[in-house]
Amino acid sequence: MVLLSRAAGVAALVASLALGLALGDASAVRAEGLDKVTVAGWSQPISEITNLLAEPDKGFFKAKGIALDYVPGTGGGSAIQTMLTGKADVAFTDPASFYLALDKGEKLVAIYDIYPQNVFNVVSPKARNITKPADLKGKRIGVYSLSSGTRQNLDVLLHQVGLAEQDVTIEVTGLLNFAPVIQGQVDATAATDTGLYVAKLKGLPEVNVIEVRDTLNLPSDIFVVTEEAYRTRKPLLSRFLAAYRDSASWMIANPEEAARIAVTRAINGSDEAVNLGIINLRNSSSLSPATEKDGLGAFEPGVMQKGADTFKQLGLIANRLDMDQLVRTDLIPK
Repeated sequence: MVLLSRAAGVAALVASLALGLALGDASAVRAEGLDKVTVAGWSQPISEITNLLAEPDKGFFKAKGIALDYVPGTGGGSAIQTMLTGKADVAFTDPASFYLALDKGEKLVAIYDIYPQNVFNVVSPKARNITKPADLKGKRIGVYSLSSGTRQNLDVLLHQVGLAEQDVTIEVTGLLNFAPVIQGQVDATAATDTGLYVAKLKGLPEVNVIEVRDTLNLPSDIFVVTEEAYRTRKPLLSRFLAAYRDSASWMIANPEEAARIAVTRAINGSDEAVNLGIINLRNSSSLSPATEKDGLGAFEPGVMQKGADTFKQLGLIANRLDMDQLVRTDLIPK
């Protein structure tokens, strides 16, 4: 596993502490009469979620009477687990982790489509001659973590061509997972569009890219809450989603400003130009035909059900999931 350098680790700790103080100071929350909402993230506070990290600067959530807090994670599965343990109110997770948790009996509801476009991929050096999912058999493949969307989306690719995890060697390589590819420690790595973008800037040689969306264009990330929270906290969740929509709209309309703010708010945001490239990619993934029609957060009709059915057909989950009951759109701002 690739570890963060000591300097990067210290920066992450400082950023996380600063974020917690800025977004979730308990006495300030009480004094201002705000309702605290904690988001369990799949990642550290990185530049692609600058619209959340910019809350101390822009106040989108405070304008809706909300004190925002963010708990970092190590993948979509960890985001759901953090929420289920009561440490967060909303999980910033991926559909695969959502399906897997539901299959285990967790009572959850998806309420907002954060990134309708699938941004996951599998990347390998040209010399490895891995050009299609079937070529992954017998190969060593890196993933962010065992609870991450990179692993779950890799599973989709493998199962579509009759392969299972046992047919490959999965290695946890962390968020810096392109270093093992470059160094030859793995044959390929499961990643995202932003990860690939940064790796190319850092000198990643020519690579082959297998896009998961060419197999199944599931959303990359969604907001998930417990059924109980959905039933009992609808007004607060509606305000939360309205505030998130405002923050996402701001980042889409003002990527340059967001890139500047990320310099001080994101642990990987020291280079403003790189921030801008990442933010533009993430803005693009926030848009779809459904969002053009119904606004940010709208789910593409039938896609979540197709994903659940595919997971069932491929043996990734044991039970059929009815997305008409598990995806609720009534809280999404109109």
